[in-house]
Amino acid sequence: MTPFIKPYEAAIAFHGHTCPGLALGYRAAEYALQCLRADRSEDEDLVAIVENDACGIDAIQVVAGCSTGKGNLILQDFGKHAYTFIDRKSNRAIRLVQRPEPVTQRIDPVASALREKVMGGTATPAEQKEFRERQAAVIEKILKMPVDELFIARDVKPEIPVRAKIFTSVQCASCGEMVAEHRARVRNGTFVCIPCAGEYGRGW
Repeated sequence: MTPFIKPYEAAIAFHGHTCPGLALGYRAAEYALQCLRADRSEDEDLVAIVENDACGIDAIQVVAGCSTGKGNLILQDFGKHAYTFIDRKSNRAIRLVQRPEPVTQRIDPVASALREKVMGGTATPAEQKEFRERQAAVIEKILKMPVDELFIARDVKPEIPVRAKIFTSVQCASCGEMVAEHRARVRNGTFVCIPCAGEYGRGW
């Protein structure tokens, strides 16, 4: 089975702009679906565990159909460009980790240097234009490069998370708003939400 992969333009529309990070997330999700022979998840059959909260996650949501609302996008913010995709149906999983050498630096060191100036607000109009042109070329290369030049990929033993559960809601005794019972706290014998519970500490 060859899975249907949404076009990169769909990721751009969802994210709001194109950038190298978005392109990398797109390639990761595309490759994972192809390796797992899995379709875009309409429910929770496909799970993505992501280890950063950067641009690429939006592409993963679009391509893989994983989202926090469905409970099949799990964020473990370790600051790593690493992604694990688990297919519940086949009980298979693949983990992709971005290669240590920054891909944008490898493709175009000048673009990387210009990016610092653009982000720092010191680039001239001419440098800004050059940066946009160079970055567009970098993105185009990312979308066409062999995946093994972008990521280290390996099959892993899946640790399949439980499916999302719907919890009963209780009313916060302090603010009156409803809160899922598994997120509620108990204060003075009554249920309260986390913001109303306050923090307990001993001053160290």
